[in-house]
Amino acid sequence: MSNEKDLKKELPKSIDHMENDDDDIVTLMSAEGEEIDFVEVAGIALQNNFYAILQPVELLEGMEEDEALVFKVTKGKDGEDKFEIELDDTVIDAVFEEYNRLLDEAEGQE
Repeated sequence: MSNEKDLKKELPKSIDHMENDDDDIVTLMSAEGEEIDFVEVAGIALQNNFYAILQPVELLEGMEEDEALVFKVTKGKDGEDKFEIELDDTVIDAVFEEYNRLLDEAEGQE
């Protein structure tokens, strides 16, 4: 398994790919059993965890157009990715801070 440092080296390319590729749709099931489609904005390695920044394809109630949600991504027992919404504001802020840092870094390399 790659360590966090190796994952971070790959992230600017990943961010660029996700910004330019509309095929990164993730379908998640709500607590009510409703399927919700999200566009994957970015994947962020942070503190030995992996997070996905996802934006709903159709606006969810109470969300603004430019808002996105942070999900912690883990492997389920079946080997499939499991997305758990992150509720800790400190973690959410750190994920977006890292995302913005990586975007700035990627833009500086262009």
